[in-house]
Amino acid sequence: MLSLPSTVRIFLCRTPTDLRYSFDRLMGLAQQVFEQDPLSGHLFLFVNRRRDRMKILFWDHDGLCIWYKRLEVGCFQLPSTTGDDQGLELDYSQLAMLLGGIDLTSARKRKRYRQAG
Repeated sequence: MLSLPSTVRIFLCRTPTDLRYSFDRLMGLAQQVFEQDPLSGHLFLFVNRRRDRMKILFWDHDGLCIWYKRLEVGCFQLPSTTGDDQGLELDYSQLAMLLGGIDLTSARKRKRYRQAG
């Protein structure tokens, strides 16, 4: 099970990405698509056109890391959005469901308390 500090934000790039890209190109995409600093410690998710591969770029105290997952069968079910957004922010439970193969369109999130912010 993946464990993340509560301060870590998770960003998913909905635009298909050439996963031959490595650190520098993915850093540039994180800055361009999300307007975020890749050295912030947040997770930046990128999927290929077939959605059977995913790279997660993140800063780990003293260097960038890439976590790469290739599905042998099936594809990642990305959350649906109402607009033409290139990227969106996920919460931890959505990331866990995405990586676990749960269809995010049929799994509904119940209303919970959120502190005004």
